[in-house]
Amino acid sequence: MKTFGGPVLFLDRSDINTDEIIPAKYLTEVKKDALKPYLLEDLKLDGFDAGGAWRGHAKVVVTRANFGCGSSREHAPWALEVNDITCVIAENYARIFRQNMFNGGMLAIELNASQIEELFSLKGKGDVLCSIDVEKKDLVFTFPGGSKTINFTLSQFDDALVKAGGWVEFADARY
Repeated sequence: MKTFGGPVLFLDRSDINTDEIIPAKYLTEVKKDALKPYLLEDLKLDGFDAGGAWRGHAKVVVTRANFGCGSSREHAPWALEVNDITCVIAENYARIFRQNMFNGGMLAIELNASQIEELFSLKGKGDVLCSIDVEKKDLVFTFPGGSKTINFTLSQFDDALVKAGGWVEFADARY
């Protein structure tokens, strides 16, 4: 099982698509590590710097609805993974992106819109860290002066994929 949790990167927009997560011109890469420097290179978001201090620091992404929409490609979750981002928290996801996250042993946690709004209210409080307890299904956000705990759910199958480390490891252990 991967390690989950760490500093949070807030991407305050819905409909961030796979071309913005990893531009299509890099899809010829055959090794995941080759995608590392290009994560979010084409993301247009006020105040966001694709080469900013978040790079190499952020471990958890908090965003809005329909994350990972657009073209279906495994490269988008791979680009997150090679940048040590193993958890995205959003209102919902494009179906294929979401499954590719779990297939890679990563977390695609869905929270309702009001919970997502609460998380974005933490953004102005300074550095936000997220601890994730996969067994208890708890997210603990800590920030200067406080903390906030939110429970999440996973289907039994998604939970098994995450705990196995991804689809390949899950299948190897069972078939």
